[in-house]
Amino acid sequence: MKKIIITGGAGFIGSHVVRRFVTRYPDVHVYNLDALTYAGNLENLKDIDHLPNYTFLKENITDVSRMQVLISEIQPDGLIHLAAESHVDRSIADPMAFVKTNVIGTVNLLNACRDAWKDRYHETLFYHISTDEVYGTLGDTGLFTETTPYDPNSPYSASKAASDHFVRAYGETYGLRYIVTNCSNNYGPFQFPEKLIPLFINNIIHKKPLPVYGDGLYTRDWLYVIDHAIAIDLVYHHGKNHETYNIGGFNEWKNIDLVRLLCKLMDKKLGRPEGTSENLITFVKDRPGHDRRYAIDASKIKRELGWEPSVTFEQGLSETIDWYLNNTEWLQNVTSGTYQRYYEDMYKNR
Repeated sequence: MKKIIITGGAGFIGSHVVRRFVTRYPDVHVYNLDALTYAGNLENLKDIDHLPNYTFLKENITDVSRMQVLISEIQPDGLIHLAAESHVDRSIADPMAFVKTNVIGTVNLLNACRDAWKDRYHETLFYHISTDEVYGTLGDTGLFTETTPYDPNSPYSASKAASDHFVRAYGETYGLRYIVTNCSNNYGPFQFPEKLIPLFINNIIHKKPLPVYGDGLYTRDWLYVIDHAIAIDLVYHHGKNHETYNIGGFNEWKNIDLVRLLCKLMDKKLGRPEGTSENLITFVKDRPGHDRRYAIDASKIKRELGWEPSVTFEQGLSETIDWYLNNTEWLQNVTSGTYQRYYEDMYKNR
């Protein structure tokens, strides 16, 4: 039986990837390795946790000896690496946490895989999921391509850039088979409400302010998480060794325009007069090192693997809102006292 380890599989993107692999490939045993930090949540996977080809392992990738032992014992055929600290605001407050998880944790996995796979590199794969933020910021025109030079501007993006470089270095130095993908902003069900869309959905439900950084004209490319999981599946099974693929939604939105669309949809779904939620918008002090615009050219993955987004942003956003409105218990469980204290620290003085 083939075996795959997916790190960070209880998180937002990871849970969608785990679910897809477990249900789509019953002849593959999927090991979900997650430390269950604040954004990891086993409720995300309660619909599949009984299946025979699924095993959850509560482990931290920063634990060198455990990674060595586990990967040696499991002898996976592949490892899909999603575990990461991923919130820019948190990286500004505590950059060392991002170095520890994103850089050292990745190198721990690389070393463990190198030792476990030393006699069969040709039949294994280390698949590393990264971000478009490693490329820095764009002007009013242009797109990030797979050959865009790295130019990270936050501790988060710098830590992800470093981890990308280590993966490539292990491929070149030791012959490890690897693939790297860099994705744009994900949205969809099960996203922890520190990120813009679920944060604002939650705030609108409770009629709380919607904190928009700076002038609100920061531009992002948005990718529906289920489409991202489909892309990861395609890349894992059909991507080329030592290649990079950019995964984007072909879908640029200025933050303020996105928020206004979200407000309009929420008012309609909640039966509130149009404009009610938009009145909650509050412009707050900008964060340091805020990249002005991201936009991904995803033509390579479309050309080589036939992938493209399956929904428009309006469709995906509407489905995402419906999911949160239908899963208020999940939302209440994750917006705990710990999260509330973090939220206050991040935004109360801005």
